Amino acid sequence: MSFPDYFRVLAVPIVVTVAASCASPKNDSAMYELRGSTMGTRFVVKIVADDDNGMSESALRELVESELMLVDGLMSQYRPGSELSQFNRYNETTPFAVSDETFEVLAEAHRISAWTDGAFDITVGPLVEAWGFGVASEMEPPSDAEVEELRSRLGFARLRLNVEAHTVQKDEPLLEGDLSAIAKGYAVDRVAEALELAGFPRYMVEVGGEVRTGGSNDAGTPWRIAVQRPDSHEPSFQMTVPLTNAAMATSGDYRNFYEWEGRRVSHTIDPRTGRPLEHTLASVTVVTRWCMTADAVATALLVLGPEEGYRFAVANDVAALMLVRRADGGFDELLTPDFERVLSGEGVR
Repeated sequence: MSFPDYFRVLAVPIVVTVAASCASPKNDSAMYELRGSTMGTRFVVKIVADDDNGMSESALRELVESELMLVDGLMSQYRPGSELSQFNRYNETTPFAVSDETFEVLAEAHRISAWTDGAFDITVGPLVEAWGFGVASEMEPPSDAEVEELRSRLGFARLRLNVEAHTVQKDEPLLEGDLSAIAKGYAVDRVAEALELAGFPRYMVEVGGEVRTGGSNDAGTPWRIAVQRPDSHEPSFQMTVPLTNAAMATSGDYRNFYEWEGRRVSHTIDPRTGRPLEHTLASVTVVTRWCMTADAVATALLVLGPEEGYRFAVANDVAALMLVRRADGGFDELLTPDFERVLSGEGVR
């Protein structure tokens, strides 16, 4: 799968739900709905089949699950045998060969890191662990000395990618990669591309809140995707977004945090400071053509915060919705001009 260079230059996910359609399917089309578990979360795939191309629902499920299993098997940090885990255990500074799929995600992650001046950084994992949000961490802040020691050996610029050989090289032997803020989006893209190649251009693919749509829904209208309100108590929706041939991802910090000495400690760590976010931006939703781009950019904007992130998004024509906490417990909406165009039905540029 090859993604356009334009989008190449360009964490706990927020739940995104497909708004139900009340209309009946048009043109006698059939609707398939597949659900299951993958990558430590849930997936939902809805497929509108206009013609009988001989593919059964079980064959469609096999197609979808094979793509998801491929990405999970390569990029999971929790599977000891995954390609990413092997790379993380590789404490050498000589080149490490990776698959085309893993290299594609690493290349996108590296470009977004450079584009956002380090607001997105896949090497931040040890800091996340240190602040109590890793696999076996205790929820207790590290000392300032520990933070600075970790910062001294992290950074996306210390990963060197060789495009011709498809190898990755560490400048720092202990450097590790964490693709949790981009791999689910890539998995969504792979499923979407596989469906299109199989002759199904009308679909909605969601993995853990990251979404991509193709064509129209079963009622012949744009897919309507609901963005969850960033409230840790009662699930509710902030708005629904019409999507046609577009992807959407949301990043937020309201579900995964703890209190320490009266201070809220977020699971989202700013790679530039080594410390949790302390601003009032609760969640960011981004719409692009490709889901892995939306996935990573939403995380970067969340790190940048409401002022810097909004300026960056507007200056770079990013369709973004930012929900900012108010003192009264409510939320203010910041919509970039490109996101307003999406809401009006114009789609993404």
